[in-house]
Amino acid sequence: MDPHRHRAVQYRTLSTKYSVRTVNISDYLLQHLEQRSGVPRNRQIYRLLRQAILDGVLAADMRLPSSRDLALQLAASRNTVLFAYQQLLAEGYLEARLNSGTFVAQKVPEPISLPSTRMTRSETAAPATLSERGKSLITRAGAGAQQWGAFVPGVPDLRRFPYQIWNSLQTKIWRKPPVSALVYGGGGGHLPLRQALAEYLGVSRSVTCESGQVVITSGIHQSMDLCMRVLGDPGDLVWVEDPCYWGARNLLVASGLRIRPIRVDAEGIAPTEEDMKCVPRFIFVTPSHQYPMGMVMSLARRTMLLAYAREHGCWIIEDDYDSEFRYAGRPLPSLQGMDQHERVLYMGTFSKTMFPGLRLGYLVLPAMLAAPFVTGMEELYRSGQTPLQATMHQFMVQGHFEAHIRRMRLLYGSRLDVLRQAIDAHGPALGLEVAGSEAGLHLTLLLPQHADDRCIAREALAAGIAVRPLSDYFHDPASAQPGLILGYACVDEPEMAPAFATLAAIIADNLRQ
Repeated sequence: MDPHRHRAVQYRTLSTKYSVRTVNISDYLLQHLEQRSGVPRNRQIYRLLRQAILDGVLAADMRLPSSRDLALQLAASRNTVLFAYQQLLAEGYLEARLNSGTFVAQKVPEPISLPSTRMTRSETAAPATLSERGKSLITRAGAGAQQWGAFVPGVPDLRRFPYQIWNSLQTKIWRKPPVSALVYGGGGGHLPLRQALAEYLGVSRSVTCESGQVVITSGIHQSMDLCMRVLGDPGDLVWVEDPCYWGARNLLVASGLRIRPIRVDAEGIAPTEEDMKCVPRFIFVTPSHQYPMGMVMSLARRTMLLAYAREHGCWIIEDDYDSEFRYAGRPLPSLQGMDQHERVLYMGTFSKTMFPGLRLGYLVLPAMLAAPFVTGMEELYRSGQTPLQATMHQFMVQGHFEAHIRRMRLLYGSRLDVLRQAIDAHGPALGLEVAGSEAGLHLTLLLPQHADDRCIAREALAAGIAVRPLSDYFHDPASAQPGLILGYACVDEPEMAPAFATLAAIIADNLRQ
């Protein structure tokens, strides 16, 4: 018998108004899990726990076992259980209580009636009602359902965030907010936060700006959308790195722009002579840490791009999405800081340094564009969230932001080392190579050319491991380099080697086929 079975904890829940019965969660799940259903085990656990909550089998305020304990009892990986817990937390069925554990929420959401597997006539006709732009956007959608665990890319360790400090600052602001904080915002965002950002970016990234050039947005996607709407017209040409972030590519296509993919090399974006003849309206780049390949754009390539943009009147959109996390070498200054002719629009976000659900980003504009962009922002989206922005301002000016980044940089650097060791233990025998492991929250694992990275990603997800296939990031997947994008920031060090061993076994099976 598995010795861990003795660790199973008995959990109590009300079965009637007057009687109480005991539920063993692991036994309940083992009784209902289907081994041959074709549904991944993490999804089954999520659905079973959700239904048990809705049916009252698991009562409000009931404490669940830790993800590690439940994984041991189910003989599953912890990531499999984490997926279920995180999904239920996100949907409001569970709640995490500081230093106490995970509990069934006191008030759970209303059950959502799931559609029948047989599609109705209106559902089958739905694609025909979409615009061509809408069809393209939906067809190439890339957002994944799993947002936590090994090896979800781009997600910070949300457990290490200083929630108590944040809650204290937020509570003070909400205690008696002025009326001006509760109406629609204006002027590009909360001015004190814009001032703090201008100072921070000047020191950390050599960005040259004043507070009036900073516009607060909901993140990179909104910043890009604003740039496209204010400066671009349908049919305009845009250079994008190849491979590039799928979200940026899809947003550009949805804006009606024509994409010209430009291959990257060891120095970053590498336009050919033929590319240079096709003058774009926009050049979208990630120079501090190319996504997804991970190289840093060389000084020579940066100088060339700035000269080209000045000569031809192009706008460079610089996505500096995770420049705070660098583990080797000295970072180069931002493109914006090198720009002497106001051709660069600089974008950043708090999603990686704080937490993705914060939905706060910023756009640094050339001075001549600041006023029209602020007007465009208000007309398109109507600013708000002033109390949230005020909390972020206090978090920065009191020193908590930079202290948090320093702590997380050390943590992520250590986790990267552990992942590299795990890869070194399996990689040589499988012909694996690593790219882009000096910065950010992910690395790219290059596979042999005959590997099917999409198939590997699907099989890994069924085993509770989330990776992204590199081929999806190329403009033409048919000629793409196969590989896998691995995030390591939200994976505890003891779990790294076992999770990668599972992934390596899946890769090995694929390569033998």
